[in-house]
Amino acid sequence: MSTEQKPYDPSNRFAAAEFAMNPEPRCPCILLLDTSGSMGGEPIELLNAGIQQFQTELQGDDLAAKRVEVCIYTFGPVKKVVDFVGAAGFSAPTLRAEGLTPIGEAIEKALDALEERKKAYKDNGISYYRPWIFLITDGEPTDDTTNAARRLQEAEAKKSVAFFAVGIEDADMEALKKLSVRAPIKLAGLQFRELFSWLSSSLQSVSQSQVGEQVKLAPVGWAEV
Repeated sequence: MSTEQKPYDPSNRFAAAEFAMNPEPRCPCILLLDTSGSMGGEPIELLNAGIQQFQTELQGDDLAAKRVEVCIYTFGPVKKVVDFVGAAGFSAPTLRAEGLTPIGEAIEKALDALEERKKAYKDNGISYYRPWIFLITDGEPTDDTTNAARRLQEAEAKKSVAFFAVGIEDADMEALKKLSVRAPIKLAGLQFRELFSWLSSSLQSVSQSQVGEQVKLAPVGWAEV
């Protein structure tokens, strides 16, 4: 009886080598960043500066640099601009504003990417913390988010992901409320540096804990009151 031969995937070999060199547990974080046309000018400039700061702070923590993994999708259109990479090797991209705001598609691609990454961890005996998906948007969805919301809420119920949504400027906060069990946060002004400093500090705290341990996050000082 013959068995089907699976095509050779060189990424499997690279992943095995990566995990062999660094067997630390992983803390995956996907950033979903709105780069639609309305983000042009100061918002996209400050967003880029915030991501640069995020890189600097993560790489300044030796343990977080080994454990935190970053992946970035922008929308719209939805594009993966940074595939999963350890914080030590993360290089902040320079983003530009264009297009619409397909939030539903971005969330679904992020969830699919997480499942693939978690499979790679399991295949290579790597433990991992609860993954984070962190969405930042200044608008309202231009696509249907019904399925994305369902998948997110199911994943939250299983504790297989922690989803955070941040609205800036004229973001549709009511639309964001429908996506997840965790209430969205309105950013005060354009405090991207403060936001990304909190995010890097939170991921550092998680990476210094035991896998499965409940971590108390720092107060959010960048939210609109």
